[in-house]
Amino acid sequence: MNATVTAPPVPTPPTANVSDRLRRRASRHIKERVIEALLFGAALVSVFTTAAIVYILVKESWIFFEAVPLSRFLFDTQWTPLFDDAHYGIMVLLSGTITSSAVALLVAIPLGTIIAIYLSEFAPFKVREIAKPFLELLGDVPTIVYGYFALVFLTPLLQKIYPDLPGFNLLSAGLVMGVMIIPYVASLSEDAMRAVPMALREGSYAMGATRLQTALRVVMPAAASGIGAAYILGISRAVGETMIVAVAAGMQPSLNFNPAEPGATITSYIVQVALGDLPHGSIGYQTIFAAGLTLMLMTLLFNLLGLWLRKRYREVY
Repeated sequence: MNATVTAPPVPTPPTANVSDRLRRRASRHIKERVIEALLFGAALVSVFTTAAIVYILVKESWIFFEAVPLSRFLFDTQWTPLFDDAHYGIMVLLSGTITSSAVALLVAIPLGTIIAIYLSEFAPFKVREIAKPFLELLGDVPTIVYGYFALVFLTPLLQKIYPDLPGFNLLSAGLVMGVMIIPYVASLSEDAMRAVPMALREGSYAMGATRLQTALRVVMPAAASGIGAAYILGISRAVGETMIVAVAAGMQPSLNFNPAEPGATITSYIVQVALGDLPHGSIGYQTIFAAGLTLMLMTLLFNLLGLWLRKRYREVY
């Protein structure tokens, strides 16, 4: 007798039991597409803005370099574009920018790193929760307030120690700018250090290391990419600062790396020309675009360096 083998019945999908909330509805599909389009548009705004800035700077700078050779722009030792005997040596403005930024970073990087180590490794929870908002509030003070603080308070104080210090100088501007940058360096560095797994700290303690040794030899190397990014952000913030140097440094272009002398930076010169009466399209007016392009290239270089540091020293846990 031959046995007949029958296949088991194929279960039908329980479509009748699907909740109405989970059904594919055209209205929900349209809403999702609209939200995606809005999010894409919001992201596109930043890209379009950056591209527009680059386009304007390059276009206007091209007109400037048609009248002023690039070699003259890079190697001339005077910056007098508004005088009859015009000179266009950008190195004069770069010297002021580098000097004020160096003074600021000598203040911001050590103090910001020490504050980050304390908040991350030593401060009690209540102290950290109180101190960090106050620290971040320091970065929200308008820069014009810092500028007048440097001019009215810090400069007279420094003149008591150094009587020959002029009323406008890069030293007081750089010191106050360093105080302004501390919250950026400290906050980002502290976030990077707190992201280090606790297992690394516990392993260091188990080997007999102290809290300070653990912070300096275990936590900081593990958080090197984030700390480096904080430093790069501080450098970019110092290079791009405008109002502090415009108020306290004197806006007197001179090829001098002495912080105890007046000076002008790229940003302060742009402010000076943008508020003046130069006719649109003149060579003197076009200098602000050439200076702005130089500043943008400097900032781009620092950002690329920060990206490289993050990739080079990033730890994966």
